[in-house]
Amino acid sequence: MTTPFPFTAVVGQDDLRLALLLNAVSPAVGGVLVRGEKGTAKSTAVRALSALLPEVPVVPGCRFSCDPASPDPGCPDGPHEAGGGAERPARMVELPVGASEDRLVGALDIERALSEGVKAFEPGLLADAHRGILYVDEVNLLHDHLVDLLLDAAAMGASYVEREGVSVRHAARFLLVGTMNPEEGELRPQLLDRFGLTVEVAASREPDQRVEVVRRRLAYDDDPAAFAARWAEEEAAVRARIVAARELLPSVRLGDGALRQIAATCAAFEVDGMRADIVMARTATALAAWAGRTDVLAEDVRQAALLALPHRRRRNPFDAPGLDEDKLDETLEEFGGSDDDDPDPDPGPDGPGGGGGGQPEPDDAPQGGDDTAARPEAGEDGQPQPSGAGEQSPARASEPFRTKVLSVPGIGEGAAGRRSRARTEHGRTTGARRPRGALTKLHLAATVQAAAPHQRARGRSGPGLVVRRDDLRQATREGREGNLVLFVVDASGSMAARQRMSAVKGAVLSLLLDAYQRRDKVGLVTFRGTDADVALPPTSSVDAAAARLETLPTGGRTPLAAGLLRAHDVLRVERLRDPARRPLVVLVTDGRATGGPEPVALAGRAARLFAADGVASVVVDCESGPVRLGLAGQLAGELGGTAVTLDELRADSIAGLVKDVQRRAA
Repeated sequence: MTTPFPFTAVVGQDDLRLALLLNAVSPAVGGVLVRGEKGTAKSTAVRALSALLPEVPVVPGCRFSCDPASPDPGCPDGPHEAGGGAERPARMVELPVGASEDRLVGALDIERALSEGVKAFEPGLLADAHRGILYVDEVNLLHDHLVDLLLDAAAMGASYVEREGVSVRHAARFLLVGTMNPEEGELRPQLLDRFGLTVEVAASREPDQRVEVVRRRLAYDDDPAAFAARWAEEEAAVRARIVAARELLPSVRLGDGALRQIAATCAAFEVDGMRADIVMARTATALAAWAGRTDVLAEDVRQAALLALPHRRRRNPFDAPGLDEDKLDETLEEFGGSDDDDPDPDPGPDGPGGGGGGQPEPDDAPQGGDDTAARPEAGEDGQPQPSGAGEQSPARASEPFRTKVLSVPGIGEGAAGRRSRARTEHGRTTGARRPRGALTKLHLAATVQAAAPHQRARGRSGPGLVVRRDDLRQATREGREGNLVLFVVDASGSMAARQRMSAVKGAVLSLLLDAYQRRDKVGLVTFRGTDADVALPPTSSVDAAAARLETLPTGGRTPLAAGLLRAHDVLRVERLRDPARRPLVVLVTDGRATGGPEPVALAGRAARLFAADGVASVVVDCESGPVRLGLAGQLAGELGGTAVTLDELRADSIAGLVKDVQRRAA
């Protein structure tokens, strides 16, 4: 067995280590979500935590880790007699991103269940993780149906496996720890709220600390056992401190003053629901126990807020997570000072234990200088000022709005999502077929129908149905898939009027929000001047696309054909990487084309490449003014798609758009 890297040997990352230790002291805190760039010891720290946890008493031979002091009366391996048991190390179970549903929740032997009436159940990862740690690396990439199962188990503390009337239930209480790189996409809000605490990690910029990281890692790689032995004393000390804090935890007093501060803080930051208040209370109590105290102080409440609130206060998936520490200190000061808390009546945000030191009003200058900030973007006549070589400074996006769903026609088989129709393992049942490989979703009626004609030949004598492997039928289901939404945005001079480009960016931002909610991959191609650029290769990080859009400069000629050809090349490469994911091209342009010989005809020929490949497309017509040429509509005809104006993009304006897209593609 590989020797894990010692927890106490992790350099820096104080918040990460504290959050993990608080969950070790009080599992009721609810787990940790670790967000950060790659190579920042996220996985190393999580894997090292399991070695510090106290051993778990279990019923010998129970596959579901029942506690001998209070065994689960509904345990599939039970019933168990209360009494003596055995101890084993706490488990850390890893859930792979590509795991199947049966691997997560377990699987029933359908054939034995039908023919013998036996609940032959093979436990899954949720059973293995009971009373331990369930670790999900790259949790933001987890498929939606697995996320739903995790949410159910986390909410109920149990896992239910249902297969055509045959059901198994077992306890599943675990510490959920997830790591993610935000550049690869954000997490569903429902799952985000299930993590008690969140921590942002980043690599140190201090040379001395980086040197120490490399030195320790090289020493561990050379001889893991010897390196772990050098840290054994520190590991034992932390393990003993965890045990002591667990014993002290029931004695910690959470006074009315601390509760008032917790409630006021959650209200001040406008978090949804009451889970944040509960998590903050449990975290503050665990902090006091970890410090060896029996009273919760204001400093515990402050630290609990910094760990429990940043991921709960977000209102927009493109907003950076975080907490205004000055506002936090003001709230704690306003609602502090009771007898239940720190006797110091006025610690102040700059006093001992206060936050925000060393950050002297960073936002005052931009907020107070609105006119100055606007001048580089627009002149007195409201037109943008050039910044050289025909380029103009980026326009701000207008407010996003809710859009109607744009979907790809037909039925696909791509990754699970919420945009277009697809054949999936989850959704409504539409038919049955012979299973290819392992049976996952039994179609009971079709199975009985296949077995019924052979009962006499098989010598059936009792009430049971004689079922063989050849009789089993897999249910075919239809659900929704995520698509690759490739935005092709005209950033040329014809689009560069400040007000119009602001509206265009607002429309694209609205579509990006829709793509985020529907679990799509997105890409961004822009064209201006003499060429087209892939501003963002296809990715699951919609945040990255929004950031690139915000800084998009405008100006120059309109190389429409170059933009279309570059988009076609992006789709060709992506089709090799992810052939099951169907594309939807959203072309944002006024339809004009300039530069080179016969630019309009060349753009038409490029557009017909998409039509020949059967790529679904929508042209967002940005033409404005009293005289309109209708070029975007002509381009949509060449693409085999449909055109819609900026105003028609809104949810209450394009009810017939999807039907029109499907009719044209039929």
